Amino acid sequence: MKIKHLIIAIAAIIMLSGCKSTENTLSYFRNLGNTPSGVMPQGSKYGIKIAPEDELSIVVSSSVPEATAMFNQPQANTARRGEMATQPVPRLQTYIVNKDGDIVMPVIGHVNVAGKTTREIEQMISSKVSQTVKDPFVRVELLGFYVNVMGEVKNPHRIYVNSERFTLLDALSAAGDLTEFGERSNVMIIRDENGQQTYHRLNLADSSIFSSPYFYLQQNDVVYVEPNQIRIDNSKYNQNNSYKLTVISTIVSAASVIASLIIALTVK
Repeated sequence: MKIKHLIIAIAAIIMLSGCKSTENTLSYFRNLGNTPSGVMPQGSKYGIKIAPEDELSIVVSSSVPEATAMFNQPQANTARRGEMATQPVPRLQTYIVNKDGDIVMPVIGHVNVAGKTTREIEQMISSKVSQTVKDPFVRVELLGFYVNVMGEVKNPHRIYVNSERFTLLDALSAAGDLTEFGERSNVMIIRDENGQQTYHRLNLADSSIFSSPYFYLQQNDVVYVEPNQIRIDNSKYNQNNSYKLTVISTIVSAASVIASLIIALTVK
């Protein structure tokens, strides 16, 4: 009877282990189920706030181009900051936001842009220009920023972003997606907020990430994908095996030296 109970217990353990191993841990948005269509959660609004060291392109125009020419910088540089000039085609100079969050524009002078979106800056400059020019048109563009993707992705690297609308999914796609060892339920976003480094965790299995304020990435965000338990266990196993091999190798080497000494003393 004891043997019978033992066999039943072992069979139950095997069945439970088998059920656990078939659990789907690789899919995204698992809470949506298998429904063929539906409405996703309300998306968060995107709008990057300008920060020091950002590079801006600002063009002021109107129905009379000559009237707004004085508000634009002259066409001079042929490449953006950090790029090599490949063609001698002049374009309007850009503005680098200084440490105080200011830029200096012709005629207008100092303009504080830190903490504002490009749309807000357009409205602010347009208001100043309209004091002397009728119906001005102002176009402000953020010329790019960097995002770092690290951890259990297929191609971890620093990504140059040339659009203000760049999501966590965009970053993971640019990095080749997660590996099978990436922990999809615990992706970390590290962000500089008000001069402090903060972190936030998102669950890729839950579609509610679309409404998270951290779904849209910002300047210098770091996306870190943690390893899952399988990767951690494999790492520990490999480390233990490496340690064991090192110990065995040391013992064998020591034994070989001792044997050589004994043989040498015996021969004498």
